[in-house]
Amino acid sequence: MMNYIQTIRKLIGNEMLMTVGCGIIIEHENQILLQHRKDRDVWGIPGGVMEPGETFLETAVRETFEETGLIVEQLKLFGLYSGEEGFSEYPNGDKVFSVQIIFYSNCFSGELTHNTEESHEHRFFPRNNLPHLNSHQERFIQDWVNQMTLPVIK
Repeated sequence: MMNYIQTIRKLIGNEMLMTVGCGIIIEHENQILLQHRKDRDVWGIPGGVMEPGETFLETAVRETFEETGLIVEQLKLFGLYSGEEGFSEYPNGDKVFSVQIIFYSNCFSGELTHNTEESHEHRFFPRNNLPHLNSHQERFIQDWVNQMTLPVIK
């Protein structure tokens, strides 16, 4: 099944596309869940792009389940992120500008899946020992590290 992004990419090629990304900072025992991406050698939070008709919450929960196998509940708004850090160019040349809606939860169930289509593994990390982060997600992960007052709006 072709998704919205694939459909639009057929029409515009690699040109700039605006997207809405939704992700979840999942915390367990004062540690954050990060995924090691396959497309880039970086770590970031689970999440992805909103499909037409979805709510922010539906997108975050769906993407997190697809990527991790976890069912996340009791989401709270963590932050809204926009600005220059939202620009990205993928290895295939696709350009995007993404506005990010980030949630927080420490309530989840299910079995953590590791080797998925998009990631090598998932692991919980303490605030003082984070791996090489996805530069496009680093600001909200650092806001979690610094225990910013929520919601964060940047």
